[in-house]
Amino acid sequence: MNDPAIVARAFRVVAIAEALSWTGLLIGMFVKWVLGTSEIGVQAFGPIHGALFVAYVVVTLWTARLFRWDLRTTIVGLLASIPPLTTIWFERHAARTGRLGAVTGRAIAG
Repeated sequence: MNDPAIVARAFRVVAIAEALSWTGLLIGMFVKWVLGTSEIGVQAFGPIHGALFVAYVVVTLWTARLFRWDLRTTIVGLLASIPPLTTIWFERHAARTGRLGAVTGRAIAG
């Protein structure tokens, strides 16, 4: 499973999903701690975000290896998992700068 098109697509999907789960978790924390009404958002999005965070790290390392990213790019990609929504920025940056190979245009449009 080292098809560059599939790896680039997986990276994009996981980056977006991780960012959306972060957003859901932040909304859940707002409802729990600021509004004080319910913990359901944190209970639902906490495990989802945790799993997608781990998936993003794994897919980032897989992508970095396949596309031969330098250490700096790999570290920035991994650090992008920490601030909310930054995984989307990094995926778009990687696509724009050719770090997802020639298949990027097809992977993004597909």
